[in-house]
Amino acid sequence: MIHDDRAQDALTLAEAALAAVLRDGVTEAEALVTADDSALTRFANSEIHQNVAETNVTINLRVVVGKRVGVASSGRTDAEGLRRLAENATAIARVVEELDDWGGLPGPTEIRDVSEAYSQMTATASPEFRAEAVREVIAAADHLEVTAYGSFATSLESMAIANSNGTRAAGTRTTSQLITVSMGAGGGTGYAESAAVDASTIDAAAIGREAASKARATADAVSIGPGDYPVVLEEYAVVDIVDMLGYLGFSALAVQEGRSFAEPGRRIGSDLVTIVDDGYDPAGLPLCFDFEGVAKQRVSLVEQGICRDVVYDAQTASRSGVASTGHGLPAPNPWGPFPLNMVMEAGSSSREELIAGLDRGLLVTRFHYTNPVHPKLAIVTGMTRDGTFLVEGGQIVGPVRNLRYTQSYLDALAGTVAVARERKALRGFLGGVVVPAVRIDGWTFTGATEH
Repeated sequence: MIHDDRAQDALTLAEAALAAVLRDGVTEAEALVTADDSALTRFANSEIHQNVAETNVTINLRVVVGKRVGVASSGRTDAEGLRRLAENATAIARVVEELDDWGGLPGPTEIRDVSEAYSQMTATASPEFRAEAVREVIAAADHLEVTAYGSFATSLESMAIANSNGTRAAGTRTTSQLITVSMGAGGGTGYAESAAVDASTIDAAAIGREAASKARATADAVSIGPGDYPVVLEEYAVVDIVDMLGYLGFSALAVQEGRSFAEPGRRIGSDLVTIVDDGYDPAGLPLCFDFEGVAKQRVSLVEQGICRDVVYDAQTASRSGVASTGHGLPAPNPWGPFPLNMVMEAGSSSREELIAGLDRGLLVTRFHYTNPVHPKLAIVTGMTRDGTFLVEGGQIVGPVRNLRYTQSYLDALAGTVAVARERKALRGFLGGVVVPAVRIDGWTFTGATEH
């Protein structure tokens, strides 16, 4: 993130909101300002059908009266709007229950700008720029006689935090994401995606070819029986594993509430599995401070298969007597902190070598409709989607119909026997993720879909 004029304007607004609420009885206060300029180009049936753009500014005000915490939000940025916002947040704070273990708002931390988090190309991306990328996706689909669907999004995001303890943080970043699904004859479907700070670095033609070739290759898929199969998971499937583990277990709140699998020193993966959360890593979508204005720390989550640390926000850190790692979310936040910039270490295998290592198994493009069944054991149920293939003797022999599974993601980490040397930057449901493809020695499939 960079501290530019937009970020400074957001910080000035945050300070004005803070000043409006500091009055008799208010012991602490925090103003969070988010300003987003986002645009999206959608396409379906190999034609662009929508281009939308949106600008939003939101002020989130957290007010503390003793140990009572109230939160209110508004889109009004004028003086009267700030006055009403302050009144509402204060009124809420006076009537809610006390938090006996309230640890206070965080103080200042040293935040360094990350120039790799900002791209002028993305910040100024036009509808024509996105349309040209979509044209390349559609051209790839046309070439293989399939139909393309998807979207290309670009975003310019500024965020600023000011609190009564002296915290001041502000920055601007850019993000972009191209997603496409191709559909062809015989029920074939294919998927591809890419995310980047600089939208011009996304290879739209390659994304189009990847999805289109999968759509052709998955035509007339056959059924196979349920059971345990060794698998190669492409990056789009690995994202679900990493995100789900972050959601279920790598949060300090999950640990404090006794629902996390994470224990320092516990082995949960093979030696090939190392996962960190690093908001400064330029390979992903950098975010150098959290929604409480605390500088993000690089947190080792899993090191060569061993659990190391979890992420903290100000409240969970206070409970554990440690410092926040800079992973707070906007208040009110009942979910606790989450890792938003997870990075899995690359291995040494090529994609071809991953597949060649399967005597009889499955190549899985991605997962769909995944839900936790047993959080502490990280057991998840879901389906394959948009490209599942039978592999025999290290060779892809043909497409199979989508399969349902119930699988412990911890067992999947423990069974990881090979990791690709190439990685992709993608957007997961928790934020930016950088992951390689992997080979796992066993995955439990419980049934096949009829179509």
